[in-house]
Amino acid sequence: MIDFSPGYIVLLITTGLIAGVINTMAGGGSNLTIPALMIMGLPADIANATNRVGVFLQSLVAIKGFKKHDKLETSDIGPILLPTLIGGVLGACAASFSPEWILKPLLLITMVGMALIILISPSTIMPEAGVVPKKVKDSPMAVVTLLLAGFYGGFVQAGVGFILIAALAGSLRYDLVRTNALKMVCTLAFTALALVIFIWQDQILWVPGLILAVGTMVGAALGVRLAIKVQANTLKWFLFIMTLFACGAAVVF
Repeated sequence: MIDFSPGYIVLLITTGLIAGVINTMAGGGSNLTIPALMIMGLPADIANATNRVGVFLQSLVAIKGFKKHDKLETSDIGPILLPTLIGGVLGACAASFSPEWILKPLLLITMVGMALIILISPSTIMPEAGVVPKKVKDSPMAVVTLLLAGFYGGFVQAGVGFILIAALAGSLRYDLVRTNALKMVCTLAFTALALVIFIWQDQILWVPGLILAVGTMVGAALGVRLAIKVQANTLKWFLFIMTLFACGAAVVF
């Protein structure tokens, strides 16, 4: 039975706000929101699907904010989105028919890998100042990483921001702020496709999803302001801490 008491509603909104900030500046906010939905009584697969409502709406808010501050590069959005969307469709289909137990090990392995990349080779996700970003057509590796990022995002969502950052900053060499802006465009696109799949499978509970979205949208607006103001090195270490948090969440939940 799902609990809609005032305390749980406040929990969802508060958790959504924090997750909106985290997702906009780094990634991994779904490691908070999915457990919050499960605490309300949602099964893991329904929580995973319902969580996408907040992710979709927070992405809209974040994109608008980054564009307002002229931090959204639009020239390569189409080529970036194409492999991401293909991967997202495949991932959402796989998630809809896969056993629940596979989500945790996939999340844990991915987050540990990302944490090691940040610690051992930070230049992978933080290009030097003045580096000119590459175009997707000039980087076959970017196509592969975006396809994998889309698949992961469509499959589990939690932590996908880290994978998109690795693809956009690592393969295409965008700075972290512009990477986060493009990351939100990709997230919006494959989350929209994932929502279609989950709606078709009748796996979304709209009331808790929309309650959660109230918080995530506020958090996204705040996250844009913070991402633009903080130093690149600070943003890198915030990303690292959130990756470690995601690892812990994968173990606990």
